[in-house]
Amino acid sequence: MIRELIVIDEEKCNGCGLCVSACHESALVIENKKAKLIRDDYCDGLGNCLPACPQNAISFVEREALPYNGRNKHNQKSCVKSDINFNSIKELQDKILNPSQIYSKLTQWPLKMHLVPVNAFLKNADLLIAADCSAFAYGNFHHEFIQGRIVLIFCPQLNDSDYSDKLAEIIQYNSTKKIIVTQMSFHCCTGIEDMVKKAIEDSGMDVLLIVKTFSSDGRIV
Repeated sequence: MIRELIVIDEEKCNGCGLCVSACHESALVIENKKAKLIRDDYCDGLGNCLPACPQNAISFVEREALPYNGRNKHNQKSCVKSDINFNSIKELQDKILNPSQIYSKLTQWPLKMHLVPVNAFLKNADLLIAADCSAFAYGNFHHEFIQGRIVLIFCPQLNDSDYSDKLAEIIQYNSTKKIIVTQMSFHCCTGIEDMVKKAIEDSGMDVLLIVKTFSSDGRIV
């Protein structure tokens, strides 16, 4: 049958995933960093995904397609039969799948301390100096720590280099005002805080330093 379905312009799509969250029928996925319609019969043709796309990469097209099968309605009915409150589940999903927690807050590349140029994308920016493991240990790391900051990462266990000289140069050149350090509560992270303090002192700049230490179970200690 001929139906009106969405079509995605892959050249415009940046893979942000906002359309996936907006689709009530689970018809969209992110595949190879691009949004994709996985099944015609999942798409209800209502276009809830259109206004969610910041790239204007979604439009409508009329074409031969399978009829919409009302999958989402069936799911609601099955919830009612099993005495589960569908609205409560939806509210729980919305809370857990908060886009501010799902989508990356990273704004730059590269991240590795030894790869980041002294004079690149750092001017007047707050810095996050992160031990490699800290991002994996803390569940809401992107939203609470990466958002609005430039990220520099390294592992003191694997990197023999002392980056205090380079960091001091970064602070001086870019007029850094604030640095947040995230580290693990293990001996392998020993030295990160001291390195950053030395860099701030050597730079001669007035920099606010905040240090956050995580346990292996994701708590701030």
